[in-house]
Amino acid sequence: MDILTQLLQGFSTAATPINLLWCLIGCTLGTAVGVLPGIGPAVAVAMLLPITAQVEVTASMIFFAGIYYGAMYGGSTTSILLNTPGEAGSMITAMEGNKMAKSGRAGAALATAAIGSFVAGSIATVGVTLFAPILANFAIKLGPPEYFCLMLLAFVTVSSVLGQSTLRGIVSLFIGLAAGLIGMDQISGQARYTAGVSELLDGIEIVLVAVGLFAVAETLYAVLYEGKTVETQNQLSNMHMGKSDWRRSWPAWLRGTAIGFPFGTIPAGGSEIPTFLSYATEKKLASESIKKDFGTVGAIEGVAGPEAANNAAVTATLIPLLTLGIPTSTTAAILLGAFQSYGIQPGPQLLQSSASLVWALIASLYIGNVMLLVLNLPLVGIWVKLLKIPKTYLYAGILIFATVGVYGMRQSAFDLVLLYAIGVFGVVMRRYDFPAAPVVVGMILGPLAEAQLRNAIAIGEGKWSVFIERPMSLTLLIIILLVLFLPRLFKLLTKNKPLAS
Repeated sequence: MDILTQLLQGFSTAATPINLLWCLIGCTLGTAVGVLPGIGPAVAVAMLLPITAQVEVTASMIFFAGIYYGAMYGGSTTSILLNTPGEAGSMITAMEGNKMAKSGRAGAALATAAIGSFVAGSIATVGVTLFAPILANFAIKLGPPEYFCLMLLAFVTVSSVLGQSTLRGIVSLFIGLAAGLIGMDQISGQARYTAGVSELLDGIEIVLVAVGLFAVAETLYAVLYEGKTVETQNQLSNMHMGKSDWRRSWPAWLRGTAIGFPFGTIPAGGSEIPTFLSYATEKKLASESIKKDFGTVGAIEGVAGPEAANNAAVTATLIPLLTLGIPTSTTAAILLGAFQSYGIQPGPQLLQSSASLVWALIASLYIGNVMLLVLNLPLVGIWVKLLKIPKTYLYAGILIFATVGVYGMRQSAFDLVLLYAIGVFGVVMRRYDFPAAPVVVGMILGPLAEAQLRNAIAIGEGKWSVFIERPMSLTLLIIILLVLFLPRLFKLLTKNKPLAS
């Protein structure tokens, strides 16, 4: 009952005219971003981060949540019509959705994707409402040793999951940790690694790093390496689902939601795994008459299930982000930076220290789901027109927006030089497959982990054994070791397994 009361209070905050407007703007921008190939929600949120200095915190978080959500909805449009997934989670949608579009059934594919996203997002938001307070109440009992181990778990999982190589992910993390040390020491007040540059005494702004590594670097990389691509678009048919489509879609929506939600709550590699699992499940459960549609004319289950799994996983990532401060996706890492730019640290204390903000954010997810359904079904023709924008104009606009936004924060020319230096560094990272998200996570959580480590050692009277003497910190350390070594052990055992004769 307490949860229901807090949720109703959240609705009263989120449903104010100004917050509804920010939610609508976020959902609209997110959908537009999702439709445009090559620009994902991480780039969009990073590019728009500088506005957090000018907007009230609740409205800002609702705005970014709208972008985050909307981009996942919009990604299906590009996948179905162009066979060009805007996000990794839409790759599976492209497999069957584009086949349906080529068979003249693009409208049915887009409709099942939009409605499935709404169903999955709504159910997953109920899950966030129910489970986030439970996890937060448990986590609030943790002390400095547990907090440090929790942040260590975040470092390990983000480095291992967000990228193709664990080694590259760890290197990116250490770059972020080193950057987080720049500035004044929290306890002694001594300047660290500033090289005599007075502008670095307050440290490097996380917003500046996020914009440089994502918006600027992605744009420069696309211009330098991706070149000019010729894209062909399938004809858009009426957004209509027949009785057979409805009958085949709704079980896939529910199964996809059930698969996607658990994966969003754990650091398991974003939405790619649940979408693949959902697709495999639908293909396995399909009758012989339907199975022949997969990979040929396109099976609607192959669109409905993965889209539901994708959106359920995306919504569920808010549980570890809000209650533990652990981002399980690249965009969640950027959202963590948005919180910190307001001096708010997601974690076990958040539901107590900023309860009104959290519940307004959760309430906005319910509202945003309805807005996105309205935006995606009747207005899909408008979103398709965005695909005609020349990429040269698009990339130029991103760079201009990023430059003006960063300069507007402190009116500092040094910030602009640093922005483009970080952007060029981001291009090098992208070129050699070093993930950018661990850099952001290292910068945000590094100073906090340092403070918790000092507190933990003080509690243990200088003894490092404090981490293994406390049951919860020991459990977390064991989980960290499992995350590091279990996948490699499984891979090694699979590789050495003799082939059946």
